[in-house]
Amino acid sequence: MHPDLINLEKSFKPSVLTKIDDPLLAEFSIELWMKRDDLLHPIISGNKWRKLKYCLDHALTLNADTIISMGGIYSNHLHALAYAGKLLGLKTHGFIRGEQPSLLTATLIDMQNWGMKLTFVSRSEYRLLRQYKDPKALPDIKPNEYWLPEGGAQLLALKGVAELVNEIDVTYDTLCVPCGTGTTLAGVIDAAPSQVNLLGFAALKNAGFLATDVKALIAKPRNHWDINLNYHLGGFAKTTAELLLFMQDFENKTGVVLEPVYTGKMMFGLYDLITKHTFKPGERLIAIHTGGLQGNRGFIV
Repeated sequence: MHPDLINLEKSFKPSVLTKIDDPLLAEFSIELWMKRDDLLHPIISGNKWRKLKYCLDHALTLNADTIISMGGIYSNHLHALAYAGKLLGLKTHGFIRGEQPSLLTATLIDMQNWGMKLTFVSRSEYRLLRQYKDPKALPDIKPNEYWLPEGGAQLLALKGVAELVNEIDVTYDTLCVPCGTGTTLAGVIDAAPSQVNLLGFAALKNAGFLATDVKALIAKPRNHWDINLNYHLGGFAKTTAELLLFMQDFENKTGVVLEPVYTGKMMFGLYDLITKHTFKPGERLIAIHTGGLQGNRGFIV
């Protein structure tokens, strides 16, 4: 790996495995643990780092000096990319979905302050950008530029996610992960033991396409994985009072802060499935905290 990335990763903190102590879990005889990837770094946290790591290494190996990517006005991916770019001496350019707001979000302000060039594109133009998958696929891309798809959804991202799975040093029955593009789930599917169940929780509405996208990413077909589509709670980045109350209660009980776009919805859904006896008594579940807590600034939580 590139020396600059090795030095950056040395500054990270461990992603610990924390047991969730909650009387409700004991009532249903379920053992729940959380892989705390949110603790890796205050900004480049969770699956954002896992997915960026080897993509950035590839870009540096190709002597690229500019990383171009895409995301929304609260994008955890672009936020992490902008900061990583600053630390690594790389220029960054983000295509932002929708018209420029009259007041930039705190996320966008951070990205600008870290040197990212922001280009606002229409939603139709943004959808067209999704077709470009390879580092040099973007039309008119220059030799020194590197294209990174939405959310870092690239095959190299799976290699970083696999490291997350390999750090889990206990046996378990089910591994749970929130799903945006499905890239993290694909990496988990490739890396997890064959007997383990993998359960993704879609963060967006009408996400039936995710299963096809995940199948296109994984190295080889395997059984025992599924994506639950029932806990988007109205759509991507939509919240409900019930979700926000659940998150606050979870933090009060465990000290673990959630965010409402990804990990909050996963945990809300997971608790609901537990109370519906979806899992057998005695099962050990592990939920991956994918970080992105900066996004809480866009919500009342």
